[in-house]
Formats: sequence, structure tokens, C-alpha cells
Amino acid sequence: MSAITPVEMQAVAQVHAPRECLTFRIGAEDYGIDILQVQEVRSYEAPTRIAQTQPQVLGVLNLRGEIVPVIDMRLQLGLAQANFDDSTVVIVLKVGARVFGLVVDGVSDVVGLAPEQLRPVPGLGCGIAADLLLAIATMKERLLLLVDIDKLLCHPALGLSAHTH
Repeated sequence: MSAITPVEMQAVAQVHAPRECLTFRIGAEDYGIDILQVQEVRSYEAPTRIAQTQPQVLGVLNLRGEIVPVIDMRLQLGLAQANFDDSTVVIVLKVGARVFGLVVDGVSDVVGLAPEQLRPVPGLGCGIAADLLLAIATMKERLLLLVDIDKLLCHPALGLSAHTH
């Protein structure tokens, strides 16, 4: 693997990448989110659908009295909708005062990341998925795509940005 250039290092340094990530799978790819934003991981249960929401917003769950929007990460990333099975989970995230759930194919583990493992996201055009990535972490034989939860929450395609608590 080639050495990281000073320009790349600066680009990654500007990204506030997490030190510890919860890793999860969507299809064959591994993704990571900042463990500090994870409230809990729950087994999948079908949310209550709300009419006229974006397709990737599956609906809402009642989480101990709090109504939480649930987002299908497969659809958010432009992939085919999955068949929900026993390994499908909802990662409940808390960002500021907002709580929401992400449906993923399964969670893997919690990993620590060192700054030298991080690489900037290459220019891939303006697709939704590329816009939502914070950085790419190199981990032995695999790459971990780090999701920028703040960008996900405010992404216009999601239609959640107008809702605040």
C-alpha cells in the first residue's frame, strides 16, 4: 500500500473521524459509525408506516415513549431493498436531541481506529452514497466505509431536515 501524502493526511485530519466505530454490514460492504452516537442496537421490528414519506424512511417506532423515525440504509445508499431476516437490526442513534434508527443487514463489532488507518473518500461524483461518507478506514484485508451521521440526518433526499425537537 502506498504511503499517504501530506495533502491526503490534511484532508483526513479535517474529518473528525471517530476513534471507535460500531461496524455493520450492508450487502457485502462493511460500514462504520461513531460509537458515541449509538444509543442501542435492537432486533428488527416493522415500523409503523407514515404516508408520503421518502421510500428510505420506513416509518416510526415507539421507543419507550419516544417516536423514532427509521431509515433503511440500503435504500438510502441506493441499493436494492433487502429481505429482512433474523440478522437484520436497527441501530438507534442519538445526535444532539434527535434520535433515529438505521436498518442494516447486521452489526459486526466495535473497532478502534488510528489516524493512519484513515483515507479520504476519492472523488466519486455526486452520488448520495459518496456524499454520506466521512472517510475510508483500512483494516487488514478489508475497507471500512465511515458514514457521516450528521450529513445523513440533514441529507435532502431523506426529508428529515425540517424536523427538529
